[in-house]
Amino acid sequence: MSAPSRSTVPPAGPVRSFDFPSVSRGALDNGLRIRSVQVPRLPVVTAMMVLDAGEGLLEGAQAGLAVQTGDCLEGGTAKRTGIELAEALESIGAGLSVGTGWDSTTVSLSCMADRLDEAMGLLSEVLLQPSFPEDEVERIRGQRLAAIRQRDMDPAGVATLASRRLTYAEGVPYGRPLSGTVESVGPFTPDSAWGFLEARYRPGGSGFVVVGDVDAGQVRALAETHFGDWIGAVAPRPEIAAEPRTRERGIVVVPRTDAVQSEIRIGHIGQPRSTPHYFPLRVLNTVLGGAFTSRLNLNLREENGFTYGVRSRFLLRTGAGPWSVSAAVGTDVTADAVREALSEITTLVAEGPTEEEVSAARDYLAGVFPLQLETTGQIASQIAELLIYDLPDNYYSDYRDRIRSVTLDEAHEAARSCIRPDEMTVLVSGDADEIKGPLEELDWAAVTVEAES
Repeated sequence: MSAPSRSTVPPAGPVRSFDFPSVSRGALDNGLRIRSVQVPRLPVVTAMMVLDAGEGLLEGAQAGLAVQTGDCLEGGTAKRTGIELAEALESIGAGLSVGTGWDSTTVSLSCMADRLDEAMGLLSEVLLQPSFPEDEVERIRGQRLAAIRQRDMDPAGVATLASRRLTYAEGVPYGRPLSGTVESVGPFTPDSAWGFLEARYRPGGSGFVVVGDVDAGQVRALAETHFGDWIGAVAPRPEIAAEPRTRERGIVVVPRTDAVQSEIRIGHIGQPRSTPHYFPLRVLNTVLGGAFTSRLNLNLREENGFTYGVRSRFLLRTGAGPWSVSAAVGTDVTADAVREALSEITTLVAEGPTEEEVSAARDYLAGVFPLQLETTGQIASQIAELLIYDLPDNYYSDYRDRIRSVTLDEAHEAARSCIRPDEMTVLVSGDADEIKGPLEELDWAAVTVEAES
Protein backbone atom coordinates (compact mmCIF):
# COMPACT_ATOMS: atom_id res chain seq x y z
CA MET A 1 0.00 0.00 0.00
CA SER A 2 1.53 3.32 -1.08
CA ALA A 3 1.98 6.17 1.36
CA PRO A 4 -0.30 9.19 0.91
CA SER A 5 1.18 12.04 -1.10
CA ARG A 6 2.17 15.09 0.90
CA SER A 7 3.03 17.22 -2.13
CA THR A 8 -0.45 18.73 -2.45
CA VAL A 9 -3.05 19.94 0.04
CA PRO A 10 -5.99 17.51 0.15
CA PRO A 11 -9.28 18.97 -1.05
CA ALA A 12 -11.79 20.12 1.53
CA GLY A 13 -14.67 17.77 2.17
CA PRO A 14 -18.32 18.77 1.90
CA VAL A 15 -19.75 21.06 4.58
CA ARG A 16 -21.49 18.87 7.11
CA SER A 17 -25.10 19.58 7.94
CA PHE A 18 -25.85 21.36 11.18
CA ASP A 19 -29.32 21.86 12.61
CA PHE A 20 -29.68 24.49 15.29
CA PRO A 21 -32.11 23.18 17.91
CA SER A 22 -35.54 24.80 17.93
CA VAL A 23 -36.21 27.62 20.36
CA SER A 24 -39.33 27.52 22.53
CA ARG A 25 -40.73 30.86 23.61
CA GLY A 26 -43.05 32.09 26.32
CA ALA A 27 -43.54 34.87 28.83
CA LEU A 28 -44.69 35.36 32.39
CA ASP A 29 -47.44 37.80 33.33
CA ASN A 30 -44.81 40.16 34.76
CA GLY A 31 -43.28 40.61 31.29
CA LEU A 32 -40.31 38.27 31.69
CA ARG A 33 -39.61 36.67 28.31
CA ILE A 34 -38.68 32.98 28.30
CA ARG A 35 -36.58 31.19 25.71
CA SER A 36 -35.58 27.55 26.08
CA VAL A 37 -33.69 25.02 23.99
CA GLN A 38 -33.78 21.33 24.81
CA VAL A 39 -30.39 19.66 24.35
CA PRO A 40 -30.65 16.15 25.80
CA ARG A 41 -27.28 14.77 24.76
CA LEU A 42 -25.72 15.73 28.12
CA PRO A 43 -27.44 16.03 31.54
CA VAL A 44 -26.27 19.63 31.90
CA VAL A 45 -28.28 22.85 31.95
CA THR A 46 -27.30 26.52 31.61
CA ALA A 47 -29.75 29.16 32.85
CA MET A 48 -29.16 32.80 32.02
CA MET A 49 -31.02 35.96 33.00
CA VAL A 50 -30.55 38.65 30.37
CA LEU A 51 -31.08 42.13 31.80
CA ASP A 52 -31.48 45.42 29.95
CA ALA A 53 -28.73 46.86 32.12
CA GLY A 54 -25.74 47.66 29.95
CA GLU A 55 -23.12 50.38 30.20
CA GLY A 56 -24.51 52.17 27.15
CA LEU A 57 -27.34 53.51 29.33
CA LEU A 58 -25.05 55.59 31.51
CA GLU A 59 -23.66 59.10 31.43
CA GLY A 60 -19.91 59.57 31.70
CA ALA A 61 -19.96 60.44 35.40
CA GLN A 62 -21.60 57.04 36.08
CA ALA A 63 -19.31 55.02 33.82
CA GLY A 64 -18.67 51.58 35.27
CA LEU A 65 -21.84 51.55 37.39
CA ALA A 66 -23.42 48.66 35.47
CA VAL A 67 -20.20 46.64 35.61
CA GLN A 68 -19.71 47.32 39.32
CA THR A 69 -23.29 46.43 40.20
CA GLY A 70 -22.96 43.13 38.36
CA ASP A 71 -19.66 42.38 40.11
CA CYS A 72 -21.26 42.95 43.50
CA LEU A 73 -24.04 40.39 42.97
CA GLU A 74 -21.68 37.65 44.10
CA GLY A 75 -20.94 39.48 47.37
CA GLY A 76 -23.89 38.00 49.26
CA THR A 77 -27.67 37.96 49.60
CA ALA A 78 -30.24 38.66 52.28
CA LYS A 79 -29.87 34.99 53.32
CA ARG A 80 -26.16 34.29 52.85
CA THR A 81 -22.79 35.97 52.94
CA GLY A 82 -20.63 35.88 49.85
CA ILE A 83 -18.73 32.89 51.22
CA GLU A 84 -21.96 31.06 52.10
CA LEU A 85 -23.31 31.76 48.62
CA ALA A 86 -20.16 30.33 47.05
CA GLU A 87 -20.42 27.26 49.27
CA ALA A 88 -24.09 26.75 48.39
CA LEU A 89 -23.29 26.88 44.69
CA GLU A 90 -20.34 24.55 45.10
CA SER A 91 -22.43 22.04 47.06
CA ILE A 92 -24.67 21.45 44.03
CA GLY A 93 -21.89 21.68 41.46
CA ALA A 94 -23.14 24.97 40.03
CA GLY A 95 -21.05 27.81 38.70
CA LEU A 96 -22.34 31.41 38.73
CA SER A 97 -21.03 34.09 36.39
CA VAL A 98 -21.97 37.71 35.75
CA GLY A 99 -21.05 39.58 32.58
CA THR A 100 -21.79 43.20 31.71
CA GLY A 101 -21.37 44.74 28.27
CA TRP A 102 -22.58 47.85 26.50
CA ASP A 103 -26.06 46.45 25.83
CA SER A 104 -26.85 44.07 28.69
CA THR A 105 -25.92 42.35 31.91
CA THR A 106 -26.19 38.57 32.00
CA VAL A 107 -26.31 36.47 35.14
CA SER A 108 -25.91 32.77 34.42
CA LEU A 109 -25.20 29.46 36.04
CA SER A 110 -24.62 25.92 34.86
CA CYS A 111 -25.38 22.73 36.74
CA MET A 112 -26.50 19.14 36.34
CA ALA A 113 -30.12 18.87 35.23
CA ASP A 114 -31.20 17.10 38.43
CA ARG A 115 -30.01 20.09 40.55
CA LEU A 116 -31.70 22.74 38.44
CA ASP A 117 -34.49 23.59 40.87
CA GLU A 118 -31.98 24.22 43.67
CA ALA A 119 -29.81 26.23 41.32
CA MET A 120 -32.78 28.36 40.25
CA GLY A 121 -33.46 29.14 43.87
CA LEU A 122 -29.92 30.47 44.23
CA LEU A 123 -30.14 32.43 40.97
CA SER A 124 -33.39 34.02 42.14
CA GLU A 125 -31.81 34.83 45.50
CA VAL A 126 -28.85 36.55 43.83
CA LEU A 127 -31.06 38.63 41.55
CA LEU A 128 -34.01 39.43 43.79
CA GLN A 129 -32.44 39.48 47.26
CA PRO A 130 -28.91 40.89 46.96
CA SER A 131 -27.52 42.56 50.07
CA PHE A 132 -24.59 44.63 48.78
CA PRO A 133 -22.76 44.57 52.14
CA GLU A 134 -20.47 47.53 52.55
CA ASP A 135 -17.30 45.52 53.13
CA GLU A 136 -17.88 43.41 49.99
CA VAL A 137 -18.72 46.46 47.90
CA GLU A 138 -15.55 48.17 49.09
CA ARG A 139 -13.47 45.08 48.32
CA ILE A 140 -14.90 44.78 44.81
CA ARG A 141 -14.53 48.52 44.20
CA GLY A 142 -10.87 48.27 45.21
CA GLN A 143 -10.33 45.37 42.83
CA ARG A 144 -11.95 47.29 40.00
CA LEU A 145 -9.85 50.38 40.66
CA ALA A 146 -6.70 48.26 40.66
CA ALA A 147 -7.74 46.69 37.35
CA ILE A 148 -8.36 50.14 35.86
CA ARG A 149 -4.94 51.38 36.94
CA GLN A 150 -3.34 48.28 35.48
CA ARG A 151 -5.28 48.77 32.24
CA ASP A 152 -4.09 52.37 32.05
CA MET A 153 -0.46 51.18 32.17
CA ASP A 154 -0.85 48.48 29.52
CA PRO A 155 0.36 49.72 26.10
CA ALA A 156 -2.33 47.84 24.18
CA GLY A 157 -5.05 49.06 26.53
CA VAL A 158 -3.83 52.65 26.34
CA ALA A 159 -3.84 52.55 22.54
CA THR A 160 -7.32 51.05 22.30
CA LEU A 161 -8.82 53.55 24.74
CA ALA A 162 -7.14 56.47 22.98
CA SER A 163 -8.46 55.18 19.66
CA ARG A 164 -12.03 55.01 20.99
CA ARG A 165 -11.72 58.53 22.43
CA LEU A 166 -10.59 59.86 19.07
CA THR A 167 -13.30 57.95 17.18
CA TYR A 168 -16.38 59.22 19.03
CA ALA A 169 -17.60 62.72 19.82
CA GLU A 170 -17.50 63.94 23.40
CA GLY A 171 -20.23 62.34 25.49
CA VAL A 172 -20.83 59.25 23.33
CA PRO A 173 -20.60 56.23 25.67
CA TYR A 174 -18.56 54.13 23.23
CA GLY A 175 -15.72 56.63 23.43
CA ARG A 176 -14.95 55.74 27.05
CA PRO A 177 -13.78 52.55 28.82
CA LEU A 178 -16.51 49.96 29.41
CA SER A 179 -15.61 49.53 33.08
CA GLY A 180 -15.24 53.24 33.77
CA THR A 181 -12.38 55.36 35.05
CA VAL A 182 -10.79 55.98 38.43
CA GLU A 183 -12.88 59.16 38.72
CA SER A 184 -16.22 57.50 37.88
CA VAL A 185 -15.69 54.27 39.82
CA GLY A 186 -14.21 55.91 42.92
CA PRO A 187 -17.54 57.17 44.37
CA PHE A 188 -19.27 53.75 43.99
CA THR A 189 -21.18 52.69 47.15
CA PRO A 190 -23.88 50.18 48.09
CA ASP A 191 -26.45 52.90 47.43
CA SER A 192 -25.10 53.26 43.89
CA ALA A 193 -25.65 49.54 43.29
CA TRP A 194 -29.13 49.61 44.80
CA GLY A 195 -30.13 52.55 42.63
CA PHE A 196 -29.03 50.86 39.41
CA LEU A 197 -30.60 47.56 40.39
CA GLU A 198 -33.93 49.19 41.23
CA ALA A 199 -33.96 50.97 37.88
CA ARG A 200 -32.73 48.25 35.50
CA TYR A 201 -33.07 44.79 37.11
CA ARG A 202 -36.74 44.31 36.26
CA PRO A 203 -38.69 41.50 34.56
CA GLY A 204 -40.20 43.87 32.00
CA GLY A 205 -37.32 44.19 29.54
CA SER A 206 -35.50 41.05 30.73
CA GLY A 207 -35.24 37.57 29.29
CA PHE A 208 -34.77 34.14 30.85
CA VAL A 209 -32.82 31.63 28.74
CA VAL A 210 -32.47 27.96 29.65
CA VAL A 211 -30.54 25.47 27.52
CA GLY A 212 -29.96 21.81 28.26
CA ASP A 213 -31.61 18.57 29.27
CA VAL A 214 -34.93 20.15 30.26
CA ASP A 215 -38.18 20.69 28.32
CA ALA A 216 -40.12 23.91 27.78
CA GLY A 217 -42.82 23.00 30.28
CA GLN A 218 -40.28 22.51 33.05
CA VAL A 219 -38.59 25.79 32.19
CA ARG A 220 -41.84 27.74 32.41
CA ALA A 221 -42.75 26.11 35.73
CA LEU A 222 -39.32 26.95 37.17
CA ALA A 223 -39.58 30.54 35.93
CA GLU A 224 -43.02 30.92 37.47
CA THR A 225 -41.87 29.46 40.80
CA HIS A 226 -38.69 31.48 41.16
CA PHE A 227 -39.42 34.70 39.24
CA GLY A 228 -43.22 34.95 39.08
CA ASP A 229 -43.43 37.46 41.95
CA TRP A 230 -40.78 39.75 40.46
CA ILE A 231 -42.37 43.01 39.34
CA GLY A 232 -41.59 46.16 37.41
CA ALA A 233 -40.38 47.33 34.02
CA VAL A 234 -37.43 49.37 32.83
CA ALA A 235 -37.53 52.76 31.16
CA PRO A 236 -36.99 52.65 27.38
CA ARG A 237 -33.35 52.40 26.41
CA PRO A 238 -32.12 55.76 25.04
CA GLU A 239 -30.83 55.74 21.48
CA ILE A 240 -27.06 56.12 21.26
CA ALA A 241 -26.22 58.84 18.76
CA ALA A 242 -22.81 57.59 17.67
CA GLU A 243 -21.42 60.85 16.32
CA PRO A 244 -17.78 60.91 15.16
CA ARG A 245 -15.19 63.20 16.68
CA THR A 246 -14.08 64.07 13.17
CA ARG A 247 -14.81 63.09 9.59
CA GLU A 248 -11.31 63.94 8.40
CA ARG A 249 -8.48 61.46 8.29
CA GLY A 250 -5.52 62.00 10.53
CA ILE A 251 -2.60 60.43 12.36
CA VAL A 252 -2.30 60.86 16.12
CA VAL A 253 0.73 59.79 18.16
CA VAL A 254 0.33 58.98 21.84
CA PRO A 255 3.92 59.25 23.13
CA ARG A 256 5.59 56.51 25.14
CA THR A 257 9.22 57.52 25.61
CA ASP A 258 11.77 54.82 24.72
CA ALA A 259 9.09 52.29 23.73
CA VAL A 260 10.55 49.51 21.58
CA GLN A 261 7.14 48.71 20.08
CA SER A 262 4.31 50.76 18.67
CA GLU A 263 0.64 49.92 19.12
CA ILE A 264 -1.27 50.76 15.95
CA ARG A 265 -5.03 51.35 15.74
CA ILE A 266 -6.74 52.35 12.51
CA GLY A 267 -10.48 52.91 12.25
CA HIS A 268 -13.64 54.94 12.50
CA ILE A 269 -17.25 54.48 13.63
CA GLY A 270 -18.60 51.20 12.29
CA GLN A 271 -22.08 49.69 12.21
CA PRO A 272 -24.88 48.78 14.65
CA ARG A 273 -25.91 45.14 15.08
CA SER A 274 -29.00 45.89 12.99
CA THR A 275 -26.96 46.71 9.88
CA PRO A 276 -28.41 45.23 6.68
CA HIS A 277 -24.82 44.42 5.69
CA TYR A 278 -24.34 42.00 8.59
CA PHE A 279 -23.65 38.81 6.63
CA PRO A 280 -21.62 40.40 3.80
CA LEU A 281 -19.69 42.29 6.48
CA ARG A 282 -18.77 39.06 8.26
CA VAL A 283 -17.36 37.72 5.00
CA LEU A 284 -15.62 40.97 4.09
CA ASN A 285 -13.95 41.35 7.47
CA THR A 286 -12.69 37.77 7.31
CA VAL A 287 -10.98 38.67 4.03
CA LEU A 288 -9.50 41.89 5.41
CA GLY A 289 -8.33 40.97 8.90
CA GLY A 290 -10.62 38.49 10.58
CA ALA A 291 -8.67 35.29 9.94
CA PHE A 292 -5.05 34.12 9.89
CA THR A 293 -5.16 34.04 6.08
CA SER A 294 -6.53 37.60 5.82
CA ARG A 295 -4.94 40.22 3.59
CA LEU A 296 -3.63 42.23 6.51
CA ASN A 297 -2.05 39.25 8.23
CA LEU A 298 -0.51 37.86 5.07
CA ASN A 299 1.03 41.26 4.33
CA LEU A 300 2.17 42.56 7.73
CA ARG A 301 3.08 39.22 9.30
CA GLU A 302 3.88 36.70 6.59
CA GLU A 303 5.39 38.86 3.85
CA ASN A 304 7.01 41.64 5.86
CA GLY A 305 7.48 40.24 9.37
CA PHE A 306 6.30 43.47 10.99
CA THR A 307 4.10 41.82 13.62
CA TYR A 308 3.07 38.55 15.22
CA GLY A 309 -0.50 39.26 14.19
CA VAL A 310 -2.92 41.92 12.98
CA ARG A 311 -6.68 41.87 12.91
CA SER A 312 -9.69 43.95 11.99
CA ARG A 313 -12.99 43.96 13.86
CA PHE A 314 -16.47 45.41 13.59
CA LEU A 315 -17.83 45.60 17.15
CA LEU A 316 -21.58 45.51 16.56
CA ARG A 317 -23.79 46.96 19.31
CA THR A 318 -27.22 48.55 19.68
CA GLY A 319 -25.62 51.75 18.44
CA ALA A 320 -22.86 51.98 15.85
CA GLY A 321 -19.82 50.38 17.47
CA PRO A 322 -16.24 50.94 16.32
CA TRP A 323 -14.47 49.39 13.35
CA SER A 324 -10.75 49.04 13.91
CA VAL A 325 -7.53 47.43 12.76
CA SER A 326 -5.01 46.66 15.49
CA ALA A 327 -1.39 45.50 15.55
CA ALA A 328 1.77 45.78 17.61
CA VAL A 329 4.98 46.36 15.63
CA GLY A 330 8.61 47.27 16.22
CA THR A 331 9.37 50.99 16.51
CA ASP A 332 11.67 50.91 13.48
CA VAL A 333 8.94 49.52 11.15
CA THR A 334 5.99 51.53 12.48
CA ALA A 335 5.57 53.79 9.45
CA ASP A 336 6.07 50.88 7.04
CA ALA A 337 3.37 48.86 8.83
CA VAL A 338 0.96 51.79 8.75
CA ARG A 339 1.62 52.29 5.05
CA GLU A 340 0.96 48.64 4.22
CA ALA A 341 -2.20 48.50 6.34
CA LEU A 342 -3.59 51.64 4.72
CA SER A 343 -2.79 50.23 1.29
CA GLU A 344 -4.61 46.96 1.99
CA ILE A 345 -7.68 48.78 3.33
CA THR A 346 -7.97 51.28 0.49
CA THR A 347 -7.34 48.65 -2.18
CA LEU A 348 -10.02 46.36 -0.79
CA VAL A 349 -12.56 49.19 -0.71
CA ALA A 350 -11.72 50.34 -4.22
CA GLU A 351 -11.39 46.98 -5.96
CA GLY A 352 -13.26 44.61 -3.70
CA PRO A 353 -12.26 41.08 -2.72
CA THR A 354 -11.70 38.30 -5.22
CA GLU A 355 -14.12 35.45 -5.81
CA GLU A 356 -11.57 33.07 -4.33
CA GLU A 357 -11.28 35.15 -1.16
CA VAL A 358 -15.04 35.39 -0.72
CA SER A 359 -15.46 31.66 -1.28
CA ALA A 360 -12.76 30.83 1.26
CA ALA A 361 -14.22 33.26 3.82
CA ARG A 362 -17.71 31.83 3.39
CA ASP A 363 -16.44 28.28 3.86
CA TYR A 364 -14.41 29.26 6.91
CA LEU A 365 -17.29 31.06 8.65
CA ALA A 366 -19.76 28.29 7.84
CA GLY A 367 -17.30 25.65 9.01
CA VAL A 368 -16.49 27.17 12.39
CA PHE A 369 -20.06 28.15 13.23
CA PRO A 370 -21.00 24.81 14.85
CA LEU A 371 -17.85 25.00 16.99
CA GLN A 372 -19.35 28.09 18.63
CA LEU A 373 -22.39 26.09 19.74
CA GLU A 374 -20.89 23.01 21.35
CA THR A 375 -21.89 23.69 24.96
CA THR A 376 -25.09 24.72 26.68
CA GLY A 377 -23.38 27.94 27.75
CA GLN A 378 -22.43 28.82 24.18
CA ILE A 379 -25.97 28.17 22.93
CA ALA A 380 -27.44 30.23 25.78
CA SER A 381 -25.17 33.15 24.89
CA GLN A 382 -26.37 33.05 21.29
CA ILE A 383 -30.02 32.92 22.37
CA ALA A 384 -29.34 35.91 24.62
CA GLU A 385 -28.28 37.84 21.51
CA LEU A 386 -31.68 37.12 19.98
CA LEU A 387 -33.30 38.84 22.94
CA ILE A 388 -30.86 41.75 23.17
CA TYR A 389 -31.04 42.64 19.48
CA ASP A 390 -34.64 41.57 18.82
CA LEU A 391 -33.74 38.86 16.31
CA PRO A 392 -36.16 36.08 15.27
CA ASP A 393 -36.12 32.75 17.11
CA ASN A 394 -35.10 30.87 13.95
CA TYR A 395 -32.20 33.24 13.25
CA TYR A 396 -29.52 30.59 13.66
CA SER A 397 -31.39 27.89 11.74
CA ASP A 398 -30.40 29.40 8.39
CA TYR A 399 -27.32 31.29 9.60
CA ARG A 400 -24.84 29.20 7.62
CA ASP A 401 -27.00 29.30 4.52
CA ARG A 402 -27.05 33.09 4.68
CA ILE A 403 -23.28 33.19 5.11
CA ARG A 404 -22.79 30.84 2.15
CA SER A 405 -25.15 32.90 -0.01
CA VAL A 406 -23.06 36.12 0.26
CA THR A 407 -21.97 37.14 -3.23
CA LEU A 408 -18.85 38.90 -4.44
CA ASP A 409 -20.87 42.03 -5.24
CA GLU A 410 -22.48 42.05 -1.77
CA ALA A 411 -19.09 41.78 -0.07
CA HIS A 412 -17.73 44.64 -2.19
CA GLU A 413 -20.80 46.76 -1.45
CA ALA A 414 -20.28 46.14 2.27
CA ALA A 415 -16.71 47.40 1.89
CA ARG A 416 -17.80 50.56 0.08
CA SER A 417 -20.64 51.24 2.52
CA CYS A 418 -18.96 50.40 5.81
CA ILE A 419 -15.29 51.36 5.40
CA ARG A 420 -14.51 55.00 4.66
CA PRO A 421 -10.76 55.50 4.08
CA ASP A 422 -11.05 59.30 4.02
CA GLU A 423 -12.48 59.28 7.58
CA MET A 424 -9.98 56.91 9.18
CA THR A 425 -7.95 57.92 12.20
CA VAL A 426 -4.57 56.26 12.64
CA LEU A 427 -3.59 56.10 16.31
CA VAL A 428 -0.02 55.11 17.11
CA SER A 429 1.16 54.71 20.69
CA GLY A 430 4.93 54.64 20.73
CA ASP A 431 8.19 56.57 20.89
CA ALA A 432 7.20 59.88 19.31
CA ASP A 433 10.79 60.97 18.67
CA GLU A 434 11.42 57.89 16.56
CA ILE A 435 8.12 57.50 14.70
CA LYS A 436 6.80 61.03 14.07
CA GLY A 437 9.17 61.80 11.17
CA PRO A 438 8.60 58.52 9.27
CA LEU A 439 4.85 58.86 9.73
CA GLU A 440 4.96 62.37 8.27
CA GLU A 441 6.91 61.05 5.30
CA LEU A 442 3.97 58.81 4.41
CA ASP A 443 2.23 62.04 3.33
CA TRP A 444 -1.13 60.45 4.13
CA ALA A 445 -2.39 62.96 6.71
CA ALA A 446 -1.18 65.51 9.21
CA VAL A 447 0.56 64.00 12.24
CA THR A 448 -0.43 65.26 15.70
CA VAL A 449 1.49 64.34 18.84
CA GLU A 450 -0.53 64.41 22.05
CA ALA A 451 0.97 65.72 25.27
CA GLU A 452 2.68 62.98 27.25
CA SER A 453 0.73 62.07 30.35
